[in-house]
Amino acid sequence: MTNVRICSFLPSATEMIYSLGLDRQLYGVTHECDFPKDAITKPKLTRNKVSSPTDSSNVIDFKIRNSLKSGEGIYEIIFENLSTARPDIILTQKLCEVCAVSYGEIFRVASKLSSNPEIISLDTFNLEDILSAITLVGEKCGAPHEANNLVTSLRKRIANVKQLARRTSGGGQFLPRVFFVEWIDPIMTSGHWVPELVKIAGGMDGLGNQGKNSRTIEWSEVRQYAPDFIIVAPCGFGVERAEKEVKVLRNLEGWKDIPAVRKGNVYVADGNAYFSRPGPRIIDGLEILATILRSDVTEFRERYGALDFKKISV
Repeated sequence: MTNVRICSFLPSATEMIYSLGLDRQLYGVTHECDFPKDAITKPKLTRNKVSSPTDSSNVIDFKIRNSLKSGEGIYEIIFENLSTARPDIILTQKLCEVCAVSYGEIFRVASKLSSNPEIISLDTFNLEDILSAITLVGEKCGAPHEANNLVTSLRKRIANVKQLARRTSGGGQFLPRVFFVEWIDPIMTSGHWVPELVKIAGGMDGLGNQGKNSRTIEWSEVRQYAPDFIIVAPCGFGVERAEKEVKVLRNLEGWKDIPAVRKGNVYVADGNAYFSRPGPRIIDGLEILATILRSDVTEFRERYGALDFKKISV
């Protein structure tokens, strides 16, 4: 199928569309689709009903939990814009109601459209799922060759990181313990593909929930784990916002006793761009992790600077 009209209800899907050169066929995106910059100019299909950009992580969590508990949802579909878009294909997901409009709501609204669109759910639990999703989008939207080329290039970058990690970790026998913070208040571990990325980059995310949702944990569990590295990359936050939120951790009992803090191995990273969204830039996230965990590896350091991650004062 060629020249299909596409609507994206996922920032990651929007990034895939642009990476495949299909942006002229993209007729609607979410209010969170901000990469590449041109995506901001596309008609908006959603709005946030719950939180404000100025809310603290604790307030955001409280509002989201209450909204989901009441069955009200977090996002609202702008039906007028969706109807005007007349999509042939809608890209969405069933995995997380916090990340996007619920699949059921999209299905309900799409049933009212005269274009009778195909709804494609991109449910990604691990790195291979992300690569498969790119292939699927290419096949469904008329760019299979471009998708194959993109996935091939991403696999080469993954293989390169694996090789570097093996070379600098004694064949994988000396893996630093990593605590990847996906949310700060309450404290949440990484989930889905992130523990896998940490492993490929040469670390061990012993608190992560690989292939599953991130989970809330007690601070005592973190202290007992005694991580060598702490990487704070909250879902939806950039570097500057993540750094502001770290003050919550600094005030916790035993913070200065943790090996990562004693050694100065505490970093903040752009979770919004490189870790939360299961699209092509996930591999940028992998390379950022490799740069953090292996300070003697300089291959990626020039590519990623303070805008993407930074070591912070502890």
